[in-house]
Amino acid sequence: MKVLATLARLYVDDLDRALPALRDLTGREVGKRFGYGDVEVAGIGGFLLVAGTEEALAPFRDVQSTVLVDDLDGLRALLDARGGEIVSGPNRVPTGRNAVVRHPGGVVIEYVEHTA
Repeated sequence: MKVLATLARLYVDDLDRALPALRDLTGREVGKRFGYGDVEVAGIGGFLLVAGTEEALAPFRDVQSTVLVDDLDGLRALLDARGGEIVSGPNRVPTGRNAVVRHPGGVVIEYVEHTA
């Protein structure tokens, strides 16, 4: 499993209000934007914004970062070697597949494998 990118997660109440400043900061346009349950998600530069009400965001707030990988199936080898537990997944998501892992020490990371 090779890491392709690491995205800082930002939790916001409104994507349309949050994105202009990040466009200016990164000099980039929104890469992907989609709904996922009760939240809306957008990627821009090295950021992944998750937008919604406090109630809608609550199940997502434990996740501290999103890591894009080339092969989600390699996650099992990482967990066998270093420990940790799968909190959720692998799941089908709008961009491909994901899994949420709690690593030793408590860090929670979402791993995502994009499909074409």
